Amino acid sequence: MDIITQNHEILIMLAIGFGLFMAWGVGANDVANAMGTSVGSGAITVKQAIIIAIIFEFAGAVLAGGEVTATVRKGILDASIFVDSPHLLVYGMLAALLSAGFWLLIASSVGWPVSTTHSIVGAIVGFGAVGVGIDAVAWGKVGTIVASWVISPLLAGTLAVFIFKSLQKRIISTETPLENAKRYLPFYVFIVGFVIALVTLLKGLKHVESLKHLGKDLPTSMMIAVIVGIIASIIAAVIVRRIKTNPEDDADFQYANMEKLFGGLMVVTACSMAFAHGSNDVANAIGPLAAVYSIVESGGDIASKSVLPSWILLVGGGGIVFGLATFGFKVMRTIGKGITELTPSRGFAAELAAATTVVLASYTGLPVSTTQVLVGAVLGVGIARGLASLNLRVINRIFLSWIVTLPAGAVMAIVFFYALKGLFGA
Repeated sequence: MDIITQNHEILIMLAIGFGLFMAWGVGANDVANAMGTSVGSGAITVKQAIIIAIIFEFAGAVLAGGEVTATVRKGILDASIFVDSPHLLVYGMLAALLSAGFWLLIASSVGWPVSTTHSIVGAIVGFGAVGVGIDAVAWGKVGTIVASWVISPLLAGTLAVFIFKSLQKRIISTETPLENAKRYLPFYVFIVGFVIALVTLLKGLKHVESLKHLGKDLPTSMMIAVIVGIIASIIAAVIVRRIKTNPEDDADFQYANMEKLFGGLMVVTACSMAFAHGSNDVANAIGPLAAVYSIVESGGDIASKSVLPSWILLVGGGGIVFGLATFGFKVMRTIGKGITELTPSRGFAAELAAATTVVLASYTGLPVSTTQVLVGAVLGVGIARGLASLNLRVINRIFLSWIVTLPAGAVMAIVFFYALKGLFGA
């Protein structure tokens, strides 16, 4: 208690600095994943992706990022163990932020799309097991997360195969792809509107006090999502009729005009996914910052829930936008160009599969990684086109980075935990 009181301002400043570093890493890696398919397919430029992130990621983080957050991230640790030594939990959460931030910096610098969630979980497991004790870690929860490494990309990849095969059958492989695109596109837009609305209702608004009941009422959420889907499809039908196509554009590439239609659709999905991502993963990434702030401000009292001040969400929102703008291009290149060649229609199939997987996971409680879902979806599109279209060297590097993430986060967190412990005292 005395340690926390004596170092009150320093601990808060460290938490803000480390939290900003972590949020920067989320922007450079996680947000870059969300934008990678749109940028890689040519639907939007890197500059446009940054603008979309500034508006929609920031809005999602601040407006729907959460009123409360669990003090101990994801239930990985037993908070009761720290009642008599809250300063150890503060050191641990600071170490977790710094460790995850460094791992995201390393991964982003070489273009590896890794999981922010697994980075933080690995860090917390590390300091909890070594710094406190093996019994402090909920190993069953860790096992579930490890299982999600296989389940989430497989699910997203399978959905992407079905969606892309559907596009091939109804549009791409027909004699009149442009006419069929105009005919069927409103139907696919309905699915996009429906899925994105469900993502927002079930996950994005679950912490907004006045709207959180919607996420618990599945029939109401489904009805609202259907209405949103219908409105989106009507708007799409009107826009498709007004888009000017030039037959000469198809001379060099017979699908040029068709892809132009999908390109417009991907701008909408990029905006929607950015908002949904900001409302979920950004608040999660700064959870340890909220935990440290709560413990230090209360003088060492560990609550099961802690209020999430709006300025913390601003730190998260600002950090992610800066991370995407300064370093996100490398991961966007890996997702959009490295795994398989993407066009707007292929990117659309991947994004729709990823969004649908997030919806299914959010209601079943399956702990999935946005990164792994998106990579799995892009892989699925590549597999649907044939194994020859996949860059196996890049894929092997990505899988290796996923395996390394948990232990890397754990080892660095242990080092930082003992460094902080030595600096401030036990």
